[in-house]
Amino acid sequence: MADARVSLPPLAPEGLSRRARYFVEVHGLRVPRPDIRPHRDVWLRDGIPAAEIDRVVAFQDRWGGIVLPPAPVYEGGPRILNADVPEGSAADGWLIPAGDERVSMAYEFMIGPEGEFGIHADRWTPLHASTEGWVESLALAHHAGHWAKSITKIKGDAVEALQLDGYDPIPEVQGLTDTWWRGKDSLIAIYRGEALGLAAPQCREAHIYGGIDDWGLRGG
Repeated sequence: MADARVSLPPLAPEGLSRRARYFVEVHGLRVPRPDIRPHRDVWLRDGIPAAEIDRVVAFQDRWGGIVLPPAPVYEGGPRILNADVPEGSAADGWLIPAGDERVSMAYEFMIGPEGEFGIHADRWTPLHASTEGWVESLALAHHAGHWAKSITKIKGDAVEALQLDGYDPIPEVQGLTDTWWRGKDSLIAIYRGEALGLAAPQCREAHIYGGIDDWGLRGG
């Protein structure tokens, strides 16, 4: 039996694209993850619904302990994907912590009531419709950075001036606030989460990966 203290390459959860599976299994690690189940009775006594505890357990079983390379934005994203005690109420909805930040930040990474992956700052801001979408976006950024001949980063109002005619949204990232777009020889990532979550429009950001061949656009 493997030593539980040793970090191991993770087996990518089902449902990811081939590109994302490769990213998780080649560039990721899985470290020992806390078992949520012993906390169940205490959380129930604290008024947390059983259904929300079930969501925490499901997230931890699927994603808990997975360590991925840092994202190009959001100061790298969660250091380790790990669930914790739900926060919220029946009236406002419940959010599940998705893992500690890599650095001190003004927001937390959370899983929303419908499974969205996002940030909670001045308000809850879902970035992707699922954790799978977040991981797909990480994999795509890694892939695009490898294949692009140029990478241009723009911020603020210049993001809204981008011309996306002729670009198609990339569905696997399940973009909500953050989206990815594919053109004839380039990929564009648009990040609006901090701008909305912190009411800071200057934080809008786009990364344009140019000079990508057909394999780079669609491979993986």
